[in-house]
Amino acid sequence: MSSRTYQPLYVLSEDSERTRGRAAQESNVAAGKAVAEAVRTTLGPRGMDKMLVDSTGSVVITNDGATILDEMDIDHPAAQMIVEVAESQEESVGDGTTTAAVLLGELLSRAEDLLEDDLHPTVIVEGYAEAARLAGEAIDGQLIDADAGTGDVEDLLASVAESSMTGKGTGDVAARDLAALVVDAVDRTTGDDGVDRDAIHVRPRTGAASSATELVDGVVVEEEPAHEGMPDDVEDASVAVLETKLEVRQGDVDAEYSITSVDGLNAALEAEDAELRGYAETLSAAGVDVLFCRKKIDDRVAGYLADAGILAFESVGSADADDVARVTGAKRLGTLEDLEASDLGHAESIAVEPDGDDDDLVFVRGGDASRAVTLLVRGSTEHVVDELERAVNDAVDTVVAARNGGIVPGAGATEIAIAAHLRGAAASVEGRKQLAIEAFADAVDALPRTLAENAGSDPIDTLVDLRATHDRDGRAGVITDGRTARVGDPLEDGIVDPAAVKREAVDSATEAATMLLRIDDVISAE
Repeated sequence: MSSRTYQPLYVLSEDSERTRGRAAQESNVAAGKAVAEAVRTTLGPRGMDKMLVDSTGSVVITNDGATILDEMDIDHPAAQMIVEVAESQEESVGDGTTTAAVLLGELLSRAEDLLEDDLHPTVIVEGYAEAARLAGEAIDGQLIDADAGTGDVEDLLASVAESSMTGKGTGDVAARDLAALVVDAVDRTTGDDGVDRDAIHVRPRTGAASSATELVDGVVVEEEPAHEGMPDDVEDASVAVLETKLEVRQGDVDAEYSITSVDGLNAALEAEDAELRGYAETLSAAGVDVLFCRKKIDDRVAGYLADAGILAFESVGSADADDVARVTGAKRLGTLEDLEASDLGHAESIAVEPDGDDDDLVFVRGGDASRAVTLLVRGSTEHVVDELERAVNDAVDTVVAARNGGIVPGAGATEIAIAAHLRGAAASVEGRKQLAIEAFADAVDALPRTLAENAGSDPIDTLVDLRATHDRDGRAGVITDGRTARVGDPLEDGIVDPAAVKREAVDSATEAATMLLRIDDVISAE
């Protein structure tokens, strides 16, 4: 009998690294927990802020989970999944990013304990999926009926907005005032088809306190007239949005012209001037009162437009041109040829108002095509106004989500209800999945525990009180007073959250956790 000698077969390159089995799971879990821990202290109205400094020295100060995770330079693929969870949460409902990230980290931490007890990852995945379904039932059971003595819809929506902004650099008084403006903005853009989120614009401006924030019926763009002789306030305005330059046309081929006499030079200048004057005459003949031009306007054209009483803006940004066209109903024109009245939009008024020492703001009010509004957010410094802008955008998104998906108690009360429901249902689940469901409940409990910890209270004592109060009264949350926390009914303090935020946080965190737990082989190649 002959013996054979087999040479080793190398499938991966020499520079590749491979982590398998428990080591791969431990690496992914550790990475996920580390990222979740980075944002944990920002959770809740008393959460702390993070200062993020990039390689150029640019500074961002925020406690918004999505912003923190977006600014962090994360390389580990498992950790990047938490960033994706936060981005998904932000895009879907606009709030709850920190909640989703912390819950994901806790699910991974609890799963790590189960893996050490020799529970198979597939069993944990199945248990987590069942727990997420049960959590959805618990959230539905916590929905608040606005007609059942808990206040009218507007008050509840204002509470949603205030809860979303509290702790995000707004201050308690400012949060209440801003919440009223946010609800008003949502109401004005709500029609038979629901809320038009794209019709709500948030424009930040420095140079004033947050109390100077105002709601504008229309859109606001930062531009100044192309000529000082133009009007600065036009009523009942016909609006054109143009995508081309208003300058002397340039040929596609380089050419030289020889002019040998004064008459020839004058003729060339007159032809050029006639072309430029023709732009203004075309716009005036079409009935244009206000022009938003995406490209450059020649100074002579601007003078002719001013003589015709037309207010014009040049080099307008694409986003601003989109907003103006959408609100007024104007078409974005690539040429002035065949300009017709149907190409124009309409606004009740367009006014240029000074803002600070050097800047002008253009207020386009009462557009015919859209009931757009603009929240003109004010702040004393760039850092303050940036954080206010994020807070107001989150508040708008959460109010929209609350209108569409209902409202549940905040302050951790819904999470306590979810955990209690899971523990009650786990007793009827056969097999080892029961352990995964109970672990899921423990992970959810970490959210109100963290709220208490960030408010300076003992997290264990607070969690015990929350469970006892929930069992007795059916509702219990972490109410923050000053820098400490107490256990109470969040509805009595007007603390509510959109149900959609809770559902999205549970679903996205569960999906990401189960995906990571199913990985048992990590191959890193150069």
